[in-house]
Amino acid sequence: MREFDYRRADDVPGAVALLGADPEARYLGGGTNLVDLMKTGVERPVRLVDVRELPLNRIESTGNGGLHIGATVTNSDLAAHPEVRRRYPALPQAVLAGASGQLRNMATVGGNLLQRTRCGYFTDVTQPCNKRDPGSGCPAVEGEHHNHAILGASEHCVAVHPSDMGVALTAFDAVVTYRTTDGPGELPIADFYLPVGDSPHRETALPQGALVTGVTLPPAPTAAHSRYRKVRERASYAFAIGSIAAALDVRNGVVREARLAFGAVASRPWRARAAERVLTGAPAGADHFTAAADAELAAARPLPGNAYKMTLMRNLVVAVLSELAEETAR
Repeated sequence: MREFDYRRADDVPGAVALLGADPEARYLGGGTNLVDLMKTGVERPVRLVDVRELPLNRIESTGNGGLHIGATVTNSDLAAHPEVRRRYPALPQAVLAGASGQLRNMATVGGNLLQRTRCGYFTDVTQPCNKRDPGSGCPAVEGEHHNHAILGASEHCVAVHPSDMGVALTAFDAVVTYRTTDGPGELPIADFYLPVGDSPHRETALPQGALVTGVTLPPAPTAAHSRYRKVRERASYAFAIGSIAAALDVRNGVVREARLAFGAVASRPWRARAAERVLTGAPAGADHFTAAADAELAAARPLPGNAYKMTLMRNLVVAVLSELAEETAR
């Protein structure tokens, strides 16, 4: 690990000023991802700006009935918050599925959104990787890719985004708030993560030097009937090989509203818009749930080693939606 400068920020404007426009400086929250990447040489910041003590650690109701979650709220506090559990149950379920209690006590909401892929080629600095070293290639396309993307990938990168929390936030149309030297700004989460395209090293639409200050969840009555389901390769904590955040409103056996987002299938949390369109106005039954999954997966381009995700995600959609439909019918 090379030497770096360390500063602790006292307030949000001070944090932004300390980082400045230096592309080699980084904000430090819980450090559960960044420090690991520094140890392996993937991240080599010249300066760390510690933002853990900033006054961004509250969860508050908004005037229109939503919730605002500060960026330094820990994953543990988010998962335990009674209003989050009541209004958006898939979100704490996603957080609890994501990591052990020790990690949740350290990890922050802002850091979770900005965590980087766990692709083995990305984390191994002896290997080429377009995300780490633009233009060097993507060996995963021909190499080890069993847990890589089937949706939205390109020849330049097939890695997946690792966040569980981000999948639930995507289903609920969260808005990411941030601060730069020019003042505050916000990005809908649908625009926050960039398509992989030919520039996989550009992962978010945040301006250079921007500090994530929080996430706002708009009011969503349907979100109260939501669920997060994660499939992993071992029973202990592990990154997903497929996941889904879903919310369903069923009236008289017909789907009035559906929200779906997939995880571990794309370079960003994947909002399943095609599936939602098929579901809305259709009978709440397994046949239509399967049709919805197939509509979303029609755009998938699996690689030889990850084609199993097609079946996995289809089964996840049907299972989770069937459970939600049964609950809402009670």
